Amino acid sequence: MKIAANLSMLFTELPLLERAQAAAAVGFEGVEIQFPYEVPAIRLKEALERAGLPLVLINLPAADLMTGGPGLAAVPARQAEFAAALQEALTYAAMVRPSCVNVLPGRLAEGVTREEALAVLVANLRKAAEAFQCLGIRVLCEAINPLDMPGFLINTPEQLDELLRAVDHPNCQAQFDLYHMARQGLDIEAGIALLAGRIGHVQFADCPGRGEPGSGELDFLPLIRVLQARGYGGWLGAEYKGDRLHVGSFAWLRLWQNLLGV
Repeated sequence: MKIAANLSMLFTELPLLERAQAAAAVGFEGVEIQFPYEVPAIRLKEALERAGLPLVLINLPAADLMTGGPGLAAVPARQAEFAAALQEALTYAAMVRPSCVNVLPGRLAEGVTREEALAVLVANLRKAAEAFQCLGIRVLCEAINPLDMPGFLINTPEQLDELLRAVDHPNCQAQFDLYHMARQGLDIEAGIALLAGRIGHVQFADCPGRGEPGSGELDFLPLIRVLQARGYGGWLGAEYKGDRLHVGSFAWLRLWQNLLGV
């Protein structure tokens, strides 16, 4: 396993295009960005090349999701917008070549039943998986805790498992976030076991607080060992709040890399 910095949450004192270099300087081996579309794809590609880091993950555009809206992927009335978002992400990804693209399920929209929302989400994930397969890019879908994001459609490993089974596409896998599972008090090891073989990317932050490892109560080492035992050898994305960065902020990174033999 290798460790990537989420540039949407870390090094935010710098402009986005300068964050990859900062990540490389402290020892990260890759980067991920939630929504990179504010910068031209060619500029991001150049910044990544200067830093010598691969782009592991981006999200599909999600409209108003991050400001309290339902997003696009599970809203029947927004399918033209979803199609446009998919095309934008395909065009962008063709230039910057992320390993994965995450399609956020979004919130349950007003006036839409859960069954209707899930049917639309399944169809959209299948479309995205098929489209990105042509680029060799894996499509992911993520469960997010409803405490931080009320109304979010997919919360648990069990719901994510059902969703993936419904999509039934080899290019669609789970994005598994240790923080979102811990925030709900779920059995994380059981969740890893349930989704074993279908986890395409892992993210983490400590809990409570969503800070750096060691700032909360989450014991990461046993979870990393379970991931390894269940066959996961992909990236670990550091998606935590970086507003408390200090001199020792990345001591955990060197410790983890030693444990992983990086």
